[in-house]
Amino acid sequence: MFNFLQRIGKSLMFPIATLPAAALLLRFGQEDLLGIPFLSAAGAGIIDNLGIIFAIGIAFGLAHDSNGGAALAGAIAYLVLTSAIVTINESINMGVFAGILSGIVGGLLYNKYYNVKFPTWLAFFGGRRFVPIVTAATMTVLAGILGYAWPPVQEGIDTAGNWILNAGMFGVGAYGFLNRLLLPTGLHHVINTVVWFDFGTFTDANGDVIRGEINRFLKGDPTAGPFLSGFFPIMMFGLPAACLAMYATAKKERKAVVGGLLFSIAFTSFLTGITEPIEFSFMFLSPVLYVVHALLTGVAMMVAFALDIRHGFGFSAGAIDYVLNFGLAENPLMLLVVGAFTGVIYFAIFYLLIIKLDLKTPGREDEDEDEEGMAAGSTAHGTDETDVKAYQTIAALGGTDNIVAVDYCTTRLRLTVKDADRVNEKELKRSGARGLMKVNKTNVQVVIGTAVEFLADAMKQRIASGNPPLDQAIDFNAATSAEEQPIAKEILPEDFVMPIEGEIIPLSEVPDEVFAQGMMGPGFAVVPTGNTVHSPIDGKVVSIFPTKHAIGLITDTGVEVLIHFGLDTVHLKGQGFDLLVEDGQLVQRGDALLRVDIGYVRANAPSIITPIIFTNLTDQKLDVLKTGNQRQGTTSIIKIQ
Repeated sequence: MFNFLQRIGKSLMFPIATLPAAALLLRFGQEDLLGIPFLSAAGAGIIDNLGIIFAIGIAFGLAHDSNGGAALAGAIAYLVLTSAIVTINESINMGVFAGILSGIVGGLLYNKYYNVKFPTWLAFFGGRRFVPIVTAATMTVLAGILGYAWPPVQEGIDTAGNWILNAGMFGVGAYGFLNRLLLPTGLHHVINTVVWFDFGTFTDANGDVIRGEINRFLKGDPTAGPFLSGFFPIMMFGLPAACLAMYATAKKERKAVVGGLLFSIAFTSFLTGITEPIEFSFMFLSPVLYVVHALLTGVAMMVAFALDIRHGFGFSAGAIDYVLNFGLAENPLMLLVVGAFTGVIYFAIFYLLIIKLDLKTPGREDEDEDEEGMAAGSTAHGTDETDVKAYQTIAALGGTDNIVAVDYCTTRLRLTVKDADRVNEKELKRSGARGLMKVNKTNVQVVIGTAVEFLADAMKQRIASGNPPLDQAIDFNAATSAEEQPIAKEILPEDFVMPIEGEIIPLSEVPDEVFAQGMMGPGFAVVPTGNTVHSPIDGKVVSIFPTKHAIGLITDTGVEVLIHFGLDTVHLKGQGFDLLVEDGQLVQRGDALLRVDIGYVRANAPSIITPIIFTNLTDQKLDVLKTGNQRQGTTSIIKIQ
């Protein structure tokens, strides 16, 4: 049941994502702004039809393959239900619940019957074409049942809603607390949907009955807004102040690394009201802070209610919605005063608790847990960062054989896996993830940020193709056509020379798991003592990273070689490196490729250990023939056959 509710919560994000468009159109068209009824009518077209939008969005979200056939089934389910049920009791108006139920039925029936097969003479109606048929039949039966069963259910919901709406400060405070407390599980979407789209009623000028806190606020209900107002101080001021406290308490040497991250997620929260990147940055590292955050959210809701502040949003309580709906609000300027006090309280409490309890917030992790700085370096090995992250995330999740399904919501991946114990949280954070939640043995959530959709799509493509080696992300082949590459990939001992003076060490000793575990491919590493990297092969330069810290080569026998100077050197942004070749240039063994300021790199990067990786070896065997200190130009270093 918990897993099912999580899937519903995830699916609710599809229809909820339409609300910003509706709110913008509705507000800009009203008289206090542009005064264009055409725009208001366009926005109302969404708000007034949320039922069928929920039916389509939820069915689509529940479909195992996100196929449009499921969306059609959801729409048919809604139309059948709402048209048939009123013939039994014309006073029934299920509102958004009709959409939620229709979406669930449509999505589940799609998953069950999308591949059903019939005899040849009925084959046309098989597969996905059968889904709308069985959906219509099912909803006809449900409409008959709900025609008699729904009135008492709705009466119970209305009673509960009225109790909460009339519970004053206690009601809004409890809702604010539960809203944040349930966020780690994703179930906050479920209670939000009930409060936002069903609680309370309002009859507009046209005689239409409007339900739900958001809908009523946007349509001008003077009583709507108490369950929305208190979120503005938290999202615009409180959580950004928490980021400032985490920055102030970070280790001195880590401030530069975490500062950019914390500023980015703080500004996102302030502007848009998207807070999950902040909350997941301390949720599991310091649960006590999260409980405090949930309590403070409840308090902010109660204070806003006590001050008779009424404000609302179409999507989330950020600065955009604050400004957009300012004209509809009551006492909106007081929210800024409350927000300022909230920011001070958040900073003070977070700062004191982090220091006194030595909480491991970002920038305060122990050295063996300090993954954030290496995450960017690990994801910068390829020219397509999203593809590289997808590869690393799949590997950290236990590989393609451990991943059953990939889905996502606003900021997090929602995954079904065979065994959650195979998921490596440390590796996920190295690849850029901000948090991991293991819901149970087969369900995990990974917090990524607002770019989660692109990562999920890249992961699905890689999983479908078996998650091919990461060298495809570097795209050596784009610079060298198939006709130019001989079939046999080999390097004889005399054809490969030591690229830089230093000590040869096994790849497994490199303090970067992406290299050490061979995710990029086999190879060896050098602890350099020289300051110039030379070409170890006869071939061609096919990839030069913008930050100059890594160069890709290809031999005339088709072997791809990546020389990655130092670890996490991508953050140096090219400083300390003097490039001596150009992309596409032909090179011979011993040609100088890169001159390095060893002292600068050693002082500003985690390590100067330089991996030498062979990125496209499949059936070939790599033998490292020498270890220890070797001079640049020494032959018989490796053999590939």
